[in-house]
Amino acid sequence: MTDAVPRPSETYSYLGPAGTFTEAALKQVPEAAGKPWRSVNNVGEALADVTSGRSVAAMIAIENSIEGGVSAAQDALATVPGLRIIGEVLVPVNFVLVARPGTTLADVRVVNAHPVAYAQSRGWLERNLPDHGHIPAASNVQAATSLFDPDSNADAAVAPPGIVDQLDVGVLAMDIGDNPNAVTRFVLVSRSRRIPPPTGADKTSLIVELPDDEPGSLLAMLEQFSTRGVNMSLLESRPIGDALGRYRFVIDLDGHVEDERVADALLGLRRFSPRVIFLGSYPSADRREVEYHSKYDDEIFIEARDWLRGILTGEPTGEHDG
Repeated sequence: MTDAVPRPSETYSYLGPAGTFTEAALKQVPEAAGKPWRSVNNVGEALADVTSGRSVAAMIAIENSIEGGVSAAQDALATVPGLRIIGEVLVPVNFVLVARPGTTLADVRVVNAHPVAYAQSRGWLERNLPDHGHIPAASNVQAATSLFDPDSNADAAVAPPGIVDQLDVGVLAMDIGDNPNAVTRFVLVSRSRRIPPPTGADKTSLIVELPDDEPGSLLAMLEQFSTRGVNMSLLESRPIGDALGRYRFVIDLDGHVEDERVADALLGLRRFSPRVIFLGSYPSADRREVEYHSKYDDEIFIEARDWLRGILTGEPTGEHDG
């Protein structure tokens, strides 16, 4: 008899319920197609699914083009051991204002919205509903479902456009996001130690702590990348929490750990920092090839190591020994 219960290694977790931007991100992952998906309430629960083996991977939001890094996700990746990012997805973000059938815009006094969604549509709301109140929601979909909660005071909700396929709501306004180019970056997090092979259009994610809170420490960290021609696409600080003035840095690099310039930078960083968390190397979502100066080609680093090895072993280096 076949066991109808899905194996934990086949399940993918995402911030639910159905209809969220996180679900839209997971739909872009080919290997997740046809596998069981588990809806969770927050980032902590999603990552707990992964560490416990309940899920093979979890999709979480990590960065938004308007609001910057998602602090809850960054802090979780810094404190939950054994996690790796194995891929990323970009999802365009826009919102609609919805209400129970029969409600008009003039009827709206209180709006339910996830804090990030509220921040990204606040300009529109203040222009069109200058006296509105705001009730925070746990997710964009939960904001809309709360309209049918008899204990809720919300008259309308900020929600993703696809909410009309999930709930019997009326759309009071479309495209209420303040920035039409808003994009959220999601990452697929797993326990897998297998690093996807380099594609030439890759990203490497790290979390780094400085050795001391003293002048020049941050510059010394940044020099590990600049002197090797490695570009940073993200640099954000987060408090470590053990004392005031103590921060860790969330970093995304252009390139793959198998690229000589990136590997050499990580070696320098590891010698410099008391704690470096390697979160993974994976294909960038935009598939844009990484550009760098030819003086940082792999062959340059390999030749330099061979030259030093020749000095140490006494082998001919092709240069005058004088």
